[in-house]
Amino acid sequence: MTATDCHLLIVDDDERIRALLGRFLRKNGYMITMARDAAQARRLLAGLDFDLIVMDVMMPGEDGLSLTRDLRTRIDTPILLLTAKGETEDRISGLESGADDYLPKPFEPRELLLRINAILRRVPVVEVAQPKYLTLGALRYDTDKGELWNGDAPLRLTGTETALLRRLAASRGQPVSRADLIDDLGRGGEDENGERAIDVQITRLRRKIEPDPREPRFLQTVRGTGYMLVVD
Repeated sequence: MTATDCHLLIVDDDERIRALLGRFLRKNGYMITMARDAAQARRLLAGLDFDLIVMDVMMPGEDGLSLTRDLRTRIDTPILLLTAKGETEDRISGLESGADDYLPKPFEPRELLLRINAILRRVPVVEVAQPKYLTLGALRYDTDKGELWNGDAPLRLTGTETALLRRLAASRGQPVSRADLIDDLGRGGEDENGERAIDVQITRLRRKIEPDPREPRFLQTVRGTGYMLVVD
């Protein structure tokens, strides 16, 4: 399993830490989704599959240990806990809750990366066949070449539209945040201008793939998150 195949969930109530970890891990090839607390993490986990969860222990509301114990009764996704508590008893509590690893704060991002890589190397690889073509109504998307076809006629896409569709196709059926799209497409940071640029590109892409761009069927808006590609 390579980084580009892996989707990580970051759960931390500290917005600054979420942003730093998200940016660092994306630069190292991972797909990242972030949650601000256990409640949001539960909502994401109800609809998405992740390869690994990086979770803070000390959070308002339900803490990371409680969520880890509950998740272990239902899923076997690897969990790496982060916490300001570094005592032996705290590490044991974390591991007893079902976590795969435990990293005390403060830590170097590179150490976190090494630990994530080590955990993922221990996970059995399940090969999932990637379809060569995705169907969007009358259109056909070639996942290998990043080309969009209407019957035998290719549809012209700009470089940005090609990159955007490739990114959304890789996560089809799963919402991709504006922050991820900004980072992946190099739109200059997670600010209002970057989000506006992404929204403009989405609008242009919809004009090419949607029968009615005002009522998108394939390129859907996920309120409060970003966008999701839904294929036939």
